[in-house]
Amino acid sequence: MGFHLLYWHWLVFGMILILAELFIPSFTIFWFGLGAVLLSGLLWLLPDLALSWQLFFWAIASSFFTVAWFKFFRPLMADRTKAGISREAVLGEIGQVIKVPEEGHRGLVRFTMPILGDDEWPFICEMKVSLGERVVVRDVSGNTLIVEKKTSH
Repeated sequence: MGFHLLYWHWLVFGMILILAELFIPSFTIFWFGLGAVLLSGLLWLLPDLALSWQLFFWAIASSFFTVAWFKFFRPLMADRTKAGISREAVLGEIGQVIKVPEEGHRGLVRFTMPILGDDEWPFICEMKVSLGERVVVRDVSGNTLIVEKKTSH
């Protein structure tokens, strides 16, 4: 008398894998668990399915769910609501030029309070600025600030 896997074995195995995702956050174990849950439904319909076919269907279902997630669904779920928050936090900030930009080199501006974790940032400016002059952040390009001279009001 050999061991025969029943549908609920796959169901429990699938739930264990899905719960394991809470402790090992890779977001791939979840799909293998979902494949096992799907297989438990198939095994409920076809209780005499051989173990080799069970493993085959589990591998196919798990692979399908994993590929579908990373290829199709995950790109659609990009969180665009937070895009530009860092940029918005910097715009309008006023700093002081501590290194004047030269040909081929960016200048350096210092802020009284750190912004985005640093108080000194490289910058570019369309106008000529001098050492000690105050500038206002108008845009961000990568890790470089785009500034302009602060006008006196």
